[in-house]
Amino acid sequence: MGIFGRKNDTVTTTATAPEAPAAVVNPDLAALTGDYTIDPAHSTLGFTARHAMVTNVKGRFTEFTGTLHLDGADPAASTATLDIAMDSIDTGSADRDGHLKSADFFKTEEFPSMTFRSTEAEALGGDDYRITGDLTILGVTKPVTIDLEFNGAAKDPFGNERVGFEGKTEILRSEWGLTWNAALETGGVLVSDKIKLNFDISAIKNA
Repeated sequence: MGIFGRKNDTVTTTATAPEAPAAVVNPDLAALTGDYTIDPAHSTLGFTARHAMVTNVKGRFTEFTGTLHLDGADPAASTATLDIAMDSIDTGSADRDGHLKSADFFKTEEFPSMTFRSTEAEALGGDDYRITGDLTILGVTKPVTIDLEFNGAAKDPFGNERVGFEGKTEILRSEWGLTWNAALETGGVLVSDKIKLNFDISAIKNA
């Protein structure tokens, strides 16, 4: 069952039949409508890049804040924001992380954050959704579209009302000015242009 309810019954009418009643929103799902704060302790913002044409290197950002507004009656009115501290990049290698923070890549002293601001949301059916928004890196803003799956809602032992989503998308880093690379003797380059982004989000409903 998706986060947003929609009645799908077919109504047969005649020329004299009364107007069909308006669709009824599932009250359990409508109860999820509201404002949420992303819980960074139980969320992951990750990425994967191809290294030396032969393997994948994975990383994540460990410091970020974000909000969600969910609208159970009108999915298009739902919104999301993310602010990510670029200095929190973690690929499991201090030397590699230092290079990614340098002027060759993210220039974290000059551009300390990466941001996402949604501009459009869409229900695709079932638990599947799509959100489009503006991703800003190195001061360059480009649109991205993220496919999301709603993982459910629950109240945790501390009384917090939570919702969960997981999502993924792919970007070309060169579109944001991230163009550093090194040629390989065997052909190809050291770092792929295509970057896979993945998200596991747990958000807590605001009181």
